[in-house]
Amino acid sequence: MPLSSRSGRSVLGRTVGTGVRAVRLLLRGSVSGGRWMTRRAGSARAKGAGNEVGMVRLFDLHAISCAGDTLIAIGLAGTIFFDVPLGEARSKVALYLLVTMVPFAMLAPVVGPLLDHFRHGRRYALATTMLGRAFLAWLISDYIGGFGLYPAAFGVLALSRAYGVARSAAVPRLLPEGLGLSQVGARASVYGTVAGALVAPIGLAAFWFGPQWPLRVASVIFLVGMVIALRLPPKADSEPPERVPRPLRALRRDGDRPLGRGRPAGRLVIATLIGAAALRALYGFLLLFLAFALKKGDLDTDFFGRELSDQMALGLVGGALAVGGFLATALGTRLRIHRPAAIQSSTMIIVAGVAVLATVKFSLPMVAVLCLVAAMSSGIAKLAVDASIQERIPERLRASSFAHSETALMLAFVAGGGLGLVPFDGRIGIAVAAGVGVLAAARGVLVAGRLRAERLIGRPLTDEELTDRDREATEADRAAAAQAAADQAAADREAGRDGHRRGDTLVDGTSVDDDAAEAAAQAAPTSPAPTGQPSDDAGLAPPGYHIYRPSSAVPRAGDADDERRRQSPGPVS
Repeated sequence: MPLSSRSGRSVLGRTVGTGVRAVRLLLRGSVSGGRWMTRRAGSARAKGAGNEVGMVRLFDLHAISCAGDTLIAIGLAGTIFFDVPLGEARSKVALYLLVTMVPFAMLAPVVGPLLDHFRHGRRYALATTMLGRAFLAWLISDYIGGFGLYPAAFGVLALSRAYGVARSAAVPRLLPEGLGLSQVGARASVYGTVAGALVAPIGLAAFWFGPQWPLRVASVIFLVGMVIALRLPPKADSEPPERVPRPLRALRRDGDRPLGRGRPAGRLVIATLIGAAALRALYGFLLLFLAFALKKGDLDTDFFGRELSDQMALGLVGGALAVGGFLATALGTRLRIHRPAAIQSSTMIIVAGVAVLATVKFSLPMVAVLCLVAAMSSGIAKLAVDASIQERIPERLRASSFAHSETALMLAFVAGGGLGLVPFDGRIGIAVAAGVGVLAAARGVLVAGRLRAERLIGRPLTDEELTDRDREATEADRAAAAQAAADQAAADREAGRDGHRRGDTLVDGTSVDDDAAEAAAQAAPTSPAPTGQPSDDAGLAPPGYHIYRPSSAVPRAGDADDERRRQSPGPVS
């Protein structure tokens, strides 16, 4: 064999060997790096859940839910259900808002009471929502271009909202020591957002094979979520006994009302819900109004000296809203909300100030800052609402209360979006947003002052604690009302004394003193007892008695015949 051939083989062999060793090292490093990342992610997950097994599994369940929803959104991105051109027709967007509102409108009257009656089977309710979403996602993949897409998509949205209500109601049962309700809710939201971001590339890769494949992957993920829901610890359910729910019994209203309406403990919940609804309406207004304003050209797309296209400017506004929501949840992981009314009022003041500044200096950067601040404030307000419901509402009404709150927030978003469809001029639209922000801030400051004594402790209250709190609040209200009445009476007496000292003259010329004397004279008895002054009848009646006279004979002050009667008393009959 020639020497050159041997040298060529040796070079080729060394090259192949080096390549094999490089691939081996790369695979080994990838496996080691994957194990390290897995350990780090598992440690962060356990630490974020307070090392509570039940809360860790609930975080996993929420991550599965967010990942499945992301895949469904990717699969439906090219269908008529989500393909609504914003710049083409406002009527289509209005119809889309109404269509997406229908599943939320079903929550308060139907889903909430049903979940309240399934409290002892909450794990099975969560598993049922996962199984139903898996079935409907696969059904959508089969009818991706047909009429069956619409009812299946509505069912997925409704079950997704039902899952959110049931999960929020289960959080207080699994709350670990040392963590507040608002912190746990924010960490679950961050965990779900990260899971959705990680699964998005998988969904896009599956979409390359066809729009039905992301939906089928979502079905498999939802089945995994069903298994995780069944593996939640038993304490996620409430204590038995519990009646088997019947359709009419589940929909019947009992004496207690959701959201604590009619009870002193519910004042904080309703106040925070109204504040969050105002911010959510502002969020919906900015989203749709700015989309149409950019399409119409009412907003200059200059961004610090660089001219952006309409799509890039719209992406900047949408990105500011998305980043603001994520920052709100990230901030909530470290924030323990004790005074939700005060926090909401503070964020509303900031939003109102930025909105006024954006109206004065109307430009794309200022509008983006307004979107960022509004989204952050809306996210923090939502965390405050969830924490208030989880602490102040009894467990038997918690699911219904969450259903009512979710419905109210969705209706507020639709109302704000509907207002954003009105063809305002660019600056005038931001001025409308500023006006709404100022009104919401003023109301938030008043409510925060009125509820300054309301404080969350970060854990769910028992029925006995809620009853004691209601009793204390009722007694405090009665004491405050009695004090206010006493202060008013003292003020009235002081005003009467001042008027008496001044001798205030009335319209008809009489004085206050004259009116008092006349009233005293009219209130005098018709048969007055003898006074200490000498009388003309003295000596005519036995001791201890007095002469009776009719009322017409009683002398009055200022009577013209008074002196004549004194001089000639007349016969006694």
